[in-house]
Amino acid sequence: MQFHHLLKAFTLCFSLTVSADMWCQDPSLSATPDAIDWSDALTPEEYRILRQCGTEAPFTGEFWDHHEDGIYVCAGCGEPLFDSATKFESGSGWPSFFDAIDQSVIDQKEDLKYGMRRVELLCHHCQGHLGHIFTDGPPPHGLRYCINSISLDFSARQSLTKEPTLKKAKD
Repeated sequence: MQFHHLLKAFTLCFSLTVSADMWCQDPSLSATPDAIDWSDALTPEEYRILRQCGTEAPFTGEFWDHHEDGIYVCAGCGEPLFDSATKFESGSGWPSFFDAIDQSVIDQKEDLKYGMRRVELLCHHCQGHLGHIFTDGPPPHGLRYCINSISLDFSARQSLTKEPTLKKAKD
């Protein structure tokens, strides 16, 4: 019995530390003149997760236990992805949502890494790796969008609805 737990722990540690670029379905960059140099635009950890399909350790990210009202956006490009009203406690250690703001903002790709068949989630706008989707979520859809915190930024709802303030003209 202890051997089984040891093997399980080793497998989890190994899967979190294997070089992501060996296994990643590398998100493609657009061939437009304004294409972003992601290695300059992101921190090394953001680059590892968003561009090399890495995974942060569970219960370590900024948003796994975050409960403010607002919108979660892609950390790579700012595209709105999830409303806090769809966030729920999955017990997984990663931010979990039962629906996206709009299905067109997230692309899905088959992911066969680590001997598992999963569905990888990518930001449609910048193709940044977000996480994976699973079928063990709550109603109404039974889906769990399991997202790396580092793939997200957050905007509080009150900051989204504030009226713009007018600057006083200088005399």
